Amino acid sequence: MRLLIVEDEKQICDMVAKSLYAAGYEVDTCYDGKEALECILSENYDLIVLDLNLPGMDGMELLKELRKYNDETKVLILSARGQIADKVEGLDAGAMITWKNHSICRSLRHVSEV
Repeated sequence: MRLLIVEDEKQICDMVAKSLYAAGYEVDTCYDGKEALECILSENYDLIVLDLNLPGMDGMELLKELRKYNDETKVLILSARGQIADKVEGLDAGAMITWKNHSICRSLRHVSEV
């Protein structure tokens, strides 16, 4: 399974990527929204783990752009935003799951089974 991690905090992004790589996933990383959109449009990913607070292009805007071109790629939102409205907006924009402070590997295992 090929994943893209989009997170502007390099330390968090690299930690998540390293953990997922160790779990057997093929992982690419991007640190801003515009860079991520370029990667998404040029590569095929099975899953995107997406932060919302990104430089260049907000994660929600990125998700909406992705859905204009691709309705198939699974997207999980990993964000410090915890408001119900943010979660609803993410789900409405096409994310499968939004979460805060949950186990990433457990969530990915669940999504890969869908």
